[in-house]
Amino acid sequence: MFAEAIEHILRDECTPGRVRDIEAGGSPAALWEALAGAGFLELLTPEAGGGAGLPLQDLFPILIHFGRYAVPVPVAQAIAARALAGPGTTLPDGLLTLAPALTRDAAGELRCPLVPFGASAQHVLAADGDQLLLLACADARRLPAGIRHSQLATLVWPDDRSAERISGNAAGLAPLAAALHAALLAGAMMRVFEMTLQYCNERSQFGKSLGKFQAVQHQLSVMAEQVAASSIAAEAAFQSTDRTPRLLPAAMAKARTSEAAPGVANMAHALHGAIGVTEEYDLQLLTRRLHEWRTAHGAESYWNRLVGEQVLATSGTLAEFVRAA
Repeated sequence: MFAEAIEHILRDECTPGRVRDIEAGGSPAALWEALAGAGFLELLTPEAGGGAGLPLQDLFPILIHFGRYAVPVPVAQAIAARALAGPGTTLPDGLLTLAPALTRDAAGELRCPLVPFGASAQHVLAADGDQLLLLACADARRLPAGIRHSQLATLVWPDDRSAERISGNAAGLAPLAAALHAALLAGAMMRVFEMTLQYCNERSQFGKSLGKFQAVQHQLSVMAEQVAASSIAAEAAFQSTDRTPRLLPAAMAKARTSEAAPGVANMAHALHGAIGVTEEYDLQLLTRRLHEWRTAHGAESYWNRLVGEQVLATSGTLAEFVRAA
């Protein structure tokens, strides 16, 4: 029910033109209000706290839609933040995102590197040891990633005097962020594959459609395999009765989807040919997001290392480890 309602809003409000406008510096207020005003930020908030009390596994199809539409606002992160906050905690209504990391230097300066949607967010929720820290972006210096249309930014605060410590599940931030970005990647890859398949079936060359050529069919089959595997891995991370995923399934999901993302993007552009890199064609809206989300909260190398350490620490066989994970 929620997934269908959100997809309906995205179809009307998150058009390719709207995505381009926001990426170019336009106001995200209308899109944000369409989603936040409908109460969707409180999907994971318990019913006792005024939310929908949605089970974690029911969030997955919603995140898939966010990925398919290359949503240019941190609505997934804002939903996740409310699942991390403790009971009775009130978070800001504005654009709220999650920080991949938080560091302090000797002078007390705080730095959150390469924050997803850090270029437009109004607040950032970060894990500071075993506590959650809510930081206002208005007090920070924004350091752009240097990539055109990228919404990544490093945020720097001179000190933590304006930071607000809130109760909640600081340990759950990393696995939840990894799982939600895995779902976003899976959704975006699904849409990229659908666009590529449609193009290959409609575009003719030497008297027949591109999809009839064996070499093209091989690339499409590889894309389909990567998209299916990514979707399965991402969905598995949400099979939890808790409000946040377990670390190991989330790590596997992020590792698998991040690994698949550049290959799917590259094959999509190769099969589209010249039209795939034009500014007017919508493919680049999704493939740029694939590269950005791939590195968000750690790329595949980071999460594969974590999984590998868990494997080496286990006393059983690899098959037993996989079944337990």
